[in-house]
Amino acid sequence: MPELTLILLRSTAAFLVLFLMARIMGKKQISQLTFFDYCVGITIGSIAATMSVDQNVKALNGIMSLLVWGLFPSLLAYLGMKSTTFSNVTDGKATTLIENGKILEKNMRKNLMNINQLMLLLREKDIFKLSDVEMAVLETNGQLSVLLKADKQPLNASMQGIQVQAEHGPHILIMDGKTMGKTLEKLGYTEEWLRNEVKKQGANNISDVFLAQVDSNHQLYVDLYEK
Repeated sequence: MPELTLILLRSTAAFLVLFLMARIMGKKQISQLTFFDYCVGITIGSIAATMSVDQNVKALNGIMSLLVWGLFPSLLAYLGMKSTTFSNVTDGKATTLIENGKILEKNMRKNLMNINQLMLLLREKDIFKLSDVEMAVLETNGQLSVLLKADKQPLNASMQGIQVQAEHGPHILIMDGKTMGKTLEKLGYTEEWLRNEVKKQGANNISDVFLAQVDSNHQLYVDLYEK
């Protein structure tokens, strides 16, 4: 079999296995990336690349290795869902770095973090003064969660005793010139109402609309195709 054909077949097999692993492992692999997840991702990528081009590695061995590295983290994640103790062992625990406005030097040393690194994480949250911070927690994915002191928190309607109308998630009614019929029916709108509304915003018909979205106050946002 020609070498290029063999590489094509091996690369296709590696791609399909990687796609399967990505679906099994779920969005957590990128949304809450811990150090362990990071190592797993690099290893899986390295195995797939080696399997694609290195003909000294048997394709079946590469696929088996990908399956092991993909399924084991998924198994550990499942066990972590069932046991908090097990989850703490595999993913670690969040660490409090600032409590009651005081820096916990002992916890910073445990995480090999100095004051410059702490200030960097705070600045990423648009916080420049330590005196504004009530509590800061270093999460297992390396992100810093911060609670400001009560007098430094931004004002909101609740603090000012103002009652506001409940807001619900907006819904897309037109996408790429096509009406989302099921969404329209679910919300109790009619196509005639929708046509009239988009015409008010400059569209001749539904096909002129790239995107239309309605909020809980029945306000319709319409984006037309560029002429």
